[in-house]
Amino acid sequence: MLLTVPELVLLMLGFLVIATLYSSVGFGGGSSYLALLALVFVSFFAIRSTALICNLVVVSGSSYLYWKKGHLDFKKFLPFIVTSIPLAFLGARFRLSESTFFIILGAALIISSLALIYQTFKGSKSEEVNPNYPPYVTYLLGAGIGLLSGLVGIGGGIFLAPVLHHMKWDKSIKIAALASFFILVNSASSVGGLLTKGTFEFPWIEGAGLVLAVFIGGQIGVRLSLSKLTGNGIKVVTAILVLLVGIRVLLINGLQLAF
Repeated sequence: MLLTVPELVLLMLGFLVIATLYSSVGFGGGSSYLALLALVFVSFFAIRSTALICNLVVVSGSSYLYWKKGHLDFKKFLPFIVTSIPLAFLGARFRLSESTFFIILGAALIISSLALIYQTFKGSKSEEVNPNYPPYVTYLLGAGIGLLSGLVGIGGGIFLAPVLHHMKWDKSIKIAALASFFILVNSASSVGGLLTKGTFEFPWIEGAGLVLAVFIGGQIGVRLSLSKLTGNGIKVVTAILVLLVGIRVLLINGLQLAF
């Protein structure tokens, strides 16, 4: 066992809170799982693998409930998925050095958190939709974010959702549903990439506890979302959390390089 029982319980509580917050806006929580795991696990193969599995658990439940409520429009989501799956698979197969991995992760977290903050405070409060975008835009977005998600080991919804909100692509609940499904397919594709490359590493004892925690948190969060709880406050908390952990990841990596 890599962690003591008190350490594992504390980590499980952190994962439960993260899963609750993130699933409330359609995310899986992978970005913050990565940041917390980076503080307790030595192997970053284990870090990536564990974050992806936890992502899958959260968004599988969320996607099912969004589909059950009629918010998953597979025809409209397909262009994002078609290009993102192979690129996420390809990204997961890259053997990044540990320093490069954490630099990309930290920068991606900070950028996405700032986008979320801007979206919440400066974005329109209306649910006006602007569907007049060329089809290639969705294919390119899916490809680019799929590659990034595979590289850093998260589903990518936290990068996609702010962009779609700025574009007024659809109503907030539809964007949350797409983000959840996007994370689901890309996390699965990334796991496949890790398996074929021989870099999948899952600590089963700690992992079982973390999977249980995120399942409970994810079910709480998505039900809050579907009961029409406003997402603005949760997005602010999420953005601040992502920003802090992104900065911390970069600082830790900088200290490691200095020594």
